[in-house]
Amino acid sequence: MNAIATSAKAFSIQDLLRSGLGVPLGVLTVLAMVIVPMPPFLLDVLFTFNIALSLVVVMAVFYVARPLEFGVFPSVLLLATLLRLALNVASTRVVLLNGHTGGGAAGKVIESFGAFVIGGNYTVGLVVFMILTIINFIVVTKGSGRISEVSARFTLDAMPGKQMAIDADLNAGLITQDEARKRRQEVREEADFFGSMDGASKFVRGDATAGIMILFINMIGGIAIGMLGHGMDLSSAAKTYVLLSIGDGLVAQIPALLLSTAVAIIVTRMSKAQDMGGELGKQLFGNPRALMVAAALLGVMGLVPGMPNFAFLLGAAICGGVAWRIKHRPAAQLLDDKEAKPAPAPVVSPENRELSWDDVQPVDMIGLEVGYRLVPLVDKTQGGDLLARIRGIRRKLSQDLGFLVHTVHIRDNLELAPNAYRINLAGVPVGESTIYPDREMAINPGRVFGKLAGIETRDPAFGMEAVWIEPAMRDQAHSLGYTVVDASTVIATHVSHIVQQHAHELLGHEEVQSLLNTLAKIAPKLVEDLIPKQLSLSVLVRVLQLLLQERVPIKNMRTIVETLAEHASRTQDPQILQSVVRVALGRQIVQDIAGMNEELPVFTLDSDLEQLLSSAMNGADSTTALANPGLEPGLAERLQRRLTESAQRQETAGKPAVLLVPPQLRVAMSRFVRSAVPSLHVLAWNEIPDSRKVRLIGTVGRN
Repeated sequence: MNAIATSAKAFSIQDLLRSGLGVPLGVLTVLAMVIVPMPPFLLDVLFTFNIALSLVVVMAVFYVARPLEFGVFPSVLLLATLLRLALNVASTRVVLLNGHTGGGAAGKVIESFGAFVIGGNYTVGLVVFMILTIINFIVVTKGSGRISEVSARFTLDAMPGKQMAIDADLNAGLITQDEARKRRQEVREEADFFGSMDGASKFVRGDATAGIMILFINMIGGIAIGMLGHGMDLSSAAKTYVLLSIGDGLVAQIPALLLSTAVAIIVTRMSKAQDMGGELGKQLFGNPRALMVAAALLGVMGLVPGMPNFAFLLGAAICGGVAWRIKHRPAAQLLDDKEAKPAPAPVVSPENRELSWDDVQPVDMIGLEVGYRLVPLVDKTQGGDLLARIRGIRRKLSQDLGFLVHTVHIRDNLELAPNAYRINLAGVPVGESTIYPDREMAINPGRVFGKLAGIETRDPAFGMEAVWIEPAMRDQAHSLGYTVVDASTVIATHVSHIVQQHAHELLGHEEVQSLLNTLAKIAPKLVEDLIPKQLSLSVLVRVLQLLLQERVPIKNMRTIVETLAEHASRTQDPQILQSVVRVALGRQIVQDIAGMNEELPVFTLDSDLEQLLSSAMNGADSTTALANPGLEPGLAERLQRRLTESAQRQETAGKPAVLLVPPQLRVAMSRFVRSAVPSLHVLAWNEIPDSRKVRLIGTVGRN
């Protein structure tokens, strides 16, 4: 027997809830109350439990630190509402069946509320019930429902901004992946909680309406049953059934009012963690000045003849005493408060505060700003995949270029147009465009078989003709020869193109030092002999930047460093060192241009033009040779036009455009065509490996 008692004691309500059986058993109990007749004694127990449950919920809401810590509250609210309605049905059955036997027919709780609380006067009871219902329905429930609706709407609207702020902090290295994951989870839970509270508040509002209807149904039905079924006169039937109905309504309405108050408390709280009781005491009674003013006003009103002087003067004395006690708090208690909570640092106005290096914020090397309508492209919770695509592009570019590309920092910018975005490099805009996230871009690759209806535009990355079309037109666009991409791909491709164009600006001393540290793991002696014995780090950085500027990846760092170590004793000129490195990387350069094709199609300059350009370079630096006044007027323009036409013919044929020139002209020609004909590759004769065959496809002359 002792063992059985111990087991029963150990199996508490918490164990029942943890086992997963508590909620199903509770739902079955509610259904049983609706279907099976209940004895008065059991009704008393359940009504008492309902009131106790409401009090527990109110206290739990009051003492919880954050609303999200009571995330199950909407479900509790629903279950408590169902329990109360089931009790109404069960008590109504008992009242209508056995009400003629006397006030105790429906149990002691209903009888007590009908006799003691309202003094046995059903008129007073009806008025009290209506007042409680009005307070619950119009004041508490309506206000809390409106707050829940507004909170849910603002929480959902703020989700993209919060997600972007978390991603920005993560990209900036201010938080870790685990912290970012935790903050994202809190944002989702907050949105779910306030959305659930918006719906749960409708339960409370409906419950208040049902309480009024049930009361009048009980009164009318009870009087009719008493007169017709039990032969009672109108006065006796009204007195008996109205008192029982009002007692039943009050027993249900008081827990409803408590739960409505709990809803109002939790939706009006701040989302941050706080001790509500302590904060209420500090913020309401922490300022003695407010209490002293209240004491003075009550004292003046207490001295007016005809007023309840004792009540007002007593209130003034209490407020004045509390204010005096707060103002003259013992020094020991003040010291304890200061030790418990350190005093905040004095606030210094921006005009008087001294500047520090913290006020100088570093610029992002690569930044992407988006208008507010493009935020869903970045927000994962709304199906946005732009972050993942840019992360993939960054990984691919780092592999292709040979160094770790900087993180792309994404943030919203309200100064931009809603559908616009802007790409910044070291804080300076280098590209921008306008896109339509609900449409797709159909790009004309050069040959299409019809036109599409839509918004005409140009591809922001390469400037090709394009049309923004509806997603339903994708198949039609494909059949006409268009290349169709979504809005996220447009932005990601533009970012990739910008990074490739400006890769040399993204490579600095820190990145080069990291490359050397990686190379030193497999060739420590090579790195030690070159830097800084033969070559300074600044010269090496400049050589690598020149290579990237001419679209030569620097992933083969071992060959680059070996070549520099061989020639560093002869010259420190980055331009000359870059030329010898290009010769050493000739196989890689040609491979990137022509792939596995055995032949490399090239066109050259005719002999007269070569001689003229060589003469123009005599006595001039190679980087400024084509700007030499010795060139006849208009020659540069004609040369640029001929090179552009030749490059376009090669592109149309799907072949690389390569200009082969003597080594002494390569730097000058490369600089000349870099901005005018970006698709044209300029190679020197000595950069072509012996294993490659060169096929001449044309020459470019002076005319």
